[in-house]
Amino acid sequence: MNSIYEKIHQQIKKVVADAFLACANNKSIPQVELPEISVEVPRERGFGDFSTNIVMQVARQIKMPPRKAAELLIQAMDLTGTYIEKVECAGPGFINFYLNRHWLYDALRLIQEKKEHYGELDMGKNIRVNVEFVSANPTGPLHMGNARGGALGDCIASVLKKAGYDVTREYYINDTGNQIEKFGISLEARYLQQLLGEEKVAFPEDGYHGEDIIQHAKDYISKYGDALLEETPEKRREILAQYALPINIDRIREMLAAYGIEYDVWFSERSLHQSGEVDETIEFLTDHGYTTEKEGAIWLNGEKLGLEKDEVLVRNNGVPTYLAADIAYHRNKFVKRGFDWCINLWGADHHGHVARMKAAMAPFGVAKDKLEVVLFQLVRLYRNGEIARMSKRTGKSISLEDLLEEVGRDAARFFFNLKTSGSHLDFDLDLAVSQSNENPVYYVQYAHARICSLIRRLKEEEGVILKDTDSINPEVLTESEELDLIRKLSEYPEEVRLAAKALEPSRLTRYVMDVAANFHSFYNACRVKGVEEPLMMARLMLVDSTRIVIKNVLDLISIHAPEKM
Repeated sequence: MNSIYEKIHQQIKKVVADAFLACANNKSIPQVELPEISVEVPRERGFGDFSTNIVMQVARQIKMPPRKAAELLIQAMDLTGTYIEKVECAGPGFINFYLNRHWLYDALRLIQEKKEHYGELDMGKNIRVNVEFVSANPTGPLHMGNARGGALGDCIASVLKKAGYDVTREYYINDTGNQIEKFGISLEARYLQQLLGEEKVAFPEDGYHGEDIIQHAKDYISKYGDALLEETPEKRREILAQYALPINIDRIREMLAAYGIEYDVWFSERSLHQSGEVDETIEFLTDHGYTTEKEGAIWLNGEKLGLEKDEVLVRNNGVPTYLAADIAYHRNKFVKRGFDWCINLWGADHHGHVARMKAAMAPFGVAKDKLEVVLFQLVRLYRNGEIARMSKRTGKSISLEDLLEEVGRDAARFFFNLKTSGSHLDFDLDLAVSQSNENPVYYVQYAHARICSLIRRLKEEEGVILKDTDSINPEVLTESEELDLIRKLSEYPEEVRLAAKALEPSRLTRYVMDVAANFHSFYNACRVKGVEEPLMMARLMLVDSTRIVIKNVLDLISIHAPEKM
């Protein structure tokens, strides 16, 4: 058992199911076909620890007022051997369960038993999941959209892995198409300007104007000289692009590693064309009646796929579109590599592409729900209370590299996961570096460091260490601050489950902030040192369990858990 909630849910479901059976036997309630019994935590503590609305779900079958049926069920319930202390009916027929404290003490024991594995679940049943995120064009530095998408995607992957899925992190390298042609044209212009003079070579208005383009041209000349002057423009652009692309991709890889992201797969779009998979995919769609020809081009048949309009797959010049490559890429993930579930992290401006991609998978036998797209909103950076657009270091637009230099990896990742992906995010650069309780990442890390300091001082000054927890009686913990903290620690596996289900790692940043707040309340109200040994050891067990949970959450979202601050 990895979660005390799982055990409680099982107990409640059994008690309820047995009560239905008992009522059917004594004919007080007709026999019913029970659906899955849902067990929830009431929003208000006064309505018990857990609640179910099962009676209202089967109201038509029982043919009596739900409240009356709930009262009959409660009378028939056998609570022997459970954590349930009492059961009450509320409202139109909710059944509320009030637990004794033993579940809290067992939760504490479970944390000590599982330690770094506490929070791991088997809900994923080792289903193979591909999480593809960032996938920025390799034509320049990573921007704030990439930064937010990176933090979200990496944490979603971690949450799913913690929940028992077999997760592959993937970066899709857009190394062909219009952006690479523009990249080559930009490099060629800078190359020629370096050799012939800026006044003799016009730079394209829609080219890439970054300093990195100029530096690539200079570096190429220093290595290979002016030999490309003899080549055709097409050949020159291709050579320069293929020289600079690997350099840019390595920089992206290094920057994301500094951001705490390591990918399992770097997948090249170019490889889809070279291997023939794009042509193969278009041929499959055509053979199965999912394309139409008009104006000399091949179109995806929107009507047959339930889309509002047709979409071009192959232009009238014979060149496949980005959509064709994207369909081939997703076919590769599902059909060729056999992933059960694919999750893409896209900026909100890509929302129009979601329905197309889901529909385009149907010809390959892939259900729409097998492709999940998490859309995330824009980020606004603030410095000194005003919108910050420029980097202190470069005077240019703020890149991920600039952000990491200014606030550090921990603050960046934490702040990007503070809100749900669908919410706009205002990122306060000053708050992110402040050493105050208003800074959420500092607040959480300080709680962990404070715990480590307390454990260290007890050992060094008093010779007190945590004994074998089997010999400790946690039932001496009865203060409200102690019980509230244990209750919060017990929620961690459930938070992992809910975060995995919703693909929302922001649940965990908010959760660990609550843990830190509960710990500080406990620390201010309950002494560990200088009390009787049974209580001291139980409180030390609680303190250490808090350390374990905070570290587990921070490890999960790839943020350091410092032992000293």
